[in-house]
Amino acid sequence: METMSSRSFVFVTGGSGGIGSAVCKLCPSFGFIPIIGYKSNASKAHILAKELNGIAVHIDMNNSDSILTAVKVITQKIGATGSLAAVVLGASPPPALESFNKISKEQLLHQLNVNLIGPNILLQLLMKSVFKKQKAGTVVGILTEAIGSEDRSPATGMGSYVVAKTALKGLLAICSAEYSWLKVRTVSPWFTNTQMLDVFDPRYLEMVHARTPILDPEEVAMHIMDKIER
Repeated sequence: METMSSRSFVFVTGGSGGIGSAVCKLCPSFGFIPIIGYKSNASKAHILAKELNGIAVHIDMNNSDSILTAVKVITQKIGATGSLAAVVLGASPPPALESFNKISKEQLLHQLNVNLIGPNILLQLLMKSVFKKQKAGTVVGILTEAIGSEDRSPATGMGSYVVAKTALKGLLAICSAEYSWLKVRTVSPWFTNTQMLDVFDPRYLEMVHARTPILDPEEVAMHIMDKIER
C-alpha cells in the first residue's frame, strides 16, 4: 500500500483562495497531494485538506517566523521518502486602487512583503531543506497580466500591486538563472473571478468582461498544473 510519505506533494501559498484552492482541487487527479497554505481562512483550508486527503499548513507570507515554521511542518510531512514536486506562489493582497501620486509607503511595503520578500524567504528555506536534496522541483509564480510586457504598458491605478508582481518576476528570474536544474515558471492571468475583484467597481468589471471575458479560477489552475507537469 502506498503511504503518504512516498508520494509527491504540491505546496500552494494562498491555497484557500480562489485560484489557490482550484489548484489544490486539481492536485489529486495529477497524482499530487496538496499542501494547502493559508493565512486566515483556516476553516476552508482544513475542509479542503479533508476532502482532498491533503494537508493544511498555516503560513503568513508577511511574517518570516511563520514561513520558517511552515517549512519545518512541510518538511516533516513530506518525510524522508516523499518529494515536493512544486511550490505555487499564490498568496497576494488585493490591489490598492490608487493613482501613482497616492501610492503610500504602507501599501507598497505590504505588497512587497507578501509578493517579494516572503517568497524570497520561502524559496531559500525550501531550497535548503528540500529542493537541493532532491535536485529537482518546480516553482510557479502567479503574476498578473497587469504588469504589462515589452509591447504593452502596465495597468494604471494599482501601482503597488503591479510593482510587487514585477519584482516577483525578477526574483524568479534570478532563482532560475542560479539553479538550472530547478524548473521556474510563471503565469500571468487576466482578471479572474475571485474575491480580489471585490475592490473594483462592478460597473468597471462589466466593461472589462465585455471586452475580454473574466477568467474562472479553474482555467488558471489548469494552466498552472500544465506548468508543473511540463
